Amino acid sequence: MSELRLNLIAKEWVIIATEHAKKPEEFRQWKEKRYLPEYLDSCPFCPGNEATTPNEIFRVEEAGAWKIRVIPNRLAVVSDKVEGGRVNVGLRHSAIGVGRHEIIVESPIHNMSIPFLEIGDISGILKVYRDRFIEAYKDPKVEHVIIFKNQGEASGTTLQHPHSQLIGIPVVPQDIRARIEETMRYYNTTGDCLMCATINDELTDGKRIISATEHFVTFIPYAALSPFHTWIFPKRHMASFADIEDSEINDLAMALRTALSKLHYGLDNPDFNYVIRSEGPQKNHSKHFHWYLSIVPRLSQASGFALGSGMYINPSLPEKVASFMREVRLP
Repeated sequence: MSELRLNLIAKEWVIIATEHAKKPEEFRQWKEKRYLPEYLDSCPFCPGNEATTPNEIFRVEEAGAWKIRVIPNRLAVVSDKVEGGRVNVGLRHSAIGVGRHEIIVESPIHNMSIPFLEIGDISGILKVYRDRFIEAYKDPKVEHVIIFKNQGEASGTTLQHPHSQLIGIPVVPQDIRARIEETMRYYNTTGDCLMCATINDELTDGKRIISATEHFVTFIPYAALSPFHTWIFPKRHMASFADIEDSEINDLAMALRTALSKLHYGLDNPDFNYVIRSEGPQKNHSKHFHWYLSIVPRLSQASGFALGSGMYINPSLPEKVASFMREVRLP
């Protein structure tokens, strides 16, 4: 018999297919191994090809060479070169595509993914995330900023060189508004932050915890929307990623590398996306919202039922997935 679970943060019902659930190891990706070199002459993000990505915004250097670059996306979905504006004609509403679209090139090494980076290097990437996040919100035309990473073909990426993206847009998407409103409703009812309550509940239960550090908790949600869907929550209440301190960034680097390494070795390097869900710096006083990082391995596809109903079907048991992840041994 299947079980319906309510994801309170996403406010989504999820069907956990308990009777026909796959074993966690069955989600291992038996795909053809592709060799990636340390340098690829045709890659625009590799050292020596900087001329193909002009107008560099920011860089981190070490010993006279760059370690991290921030560049404009040549295929930007929004632009900071135009003026904003809205057009409303009857029931037709539109907005000028103004905003920011940046690429964070995470390493000069073409095949260097996060599981193989030093903690200090991951911390450097996260600090760039924070700094660019804060900078993007200084643009009065930007209403919401999303930092995300796509890795692997199933994630939607077209370039293998390790990179993340930042997009600042002139509207707040409905999905974001709905989550914010849900946390506000919970706070108005209970006087507590929903995410803080979730952390306490998961730590008390313990069945879905993958790992915990001084400042962060990594776990599979009780009503995970998809197999191996993973959340990393800061223990300290923070509405905005802009408020993260350097000591917490080092801890987040450890939590992120651990989670992605367990996916890499446990499931044979699956494609994935991750995204930072956060309020802007100006909302950091908020008592009801709490930023977090969401990792979504691309292990299943939406069915017609999911598209038609808006309900997810998760063919895995969150408790068994968390147990599997805890037991993955890292080299």
